Amino acid sequence: LGWKFYDADDYHPPENKKKMAGGIPLNDEDRIPWLCTLHNILRREDLSRQDVVLACSALKKMYRSVLVNGASATEPEQPGEKPPLKILFVHLDGPIDVIAERLEKRRGHFMPPELLKSQFDTLEPPSEPENFITVSLEKPFPEIVLEIESAILQG
Repeated sequence: LGWKFYDADDYHPPENKKKMAGGIPLNDEDRIPWLCTLHNILRREDLSRQDVVLACSALKKMYRSVLVNGASATEPEQPGEKPPLKILFVHLDGPIDVIAERLEKRRGHFMPPELLKSQFDTLEPPSEPENFITVSLEKPFPEIVLEIESAILQG
């Protein structure tokens, strides 16, 4: 696509990374400031008319709302709010054992595979009226990419 790519994990504050490295799952209080930072990056890129891909474990509906709306998603509406960002969420869906196998192969990452269950426990799969597609991780990688590209190009 020729779009900028951001890995949300690169923007976790040191405290979050340390917590996860210690096998402690993050909570809402840990994640909201991180998600607000990601929203600000997306907002900046949107203002410069730059399309981006953000790899992010936005596990809850509220987290996805923060990515779309910023901090206002967690507060009462304020006059003069900025319009929501147009984001297509791609829910990569697959069985825990498939994802665990992939995590075991990952090297040099601060999140240990032992935290995967906590992420599944937290997960709220996207639903209407969210703008999303669900793609199976059990498909071959080229098919996954084509499915996502097709959804993007269809607008």
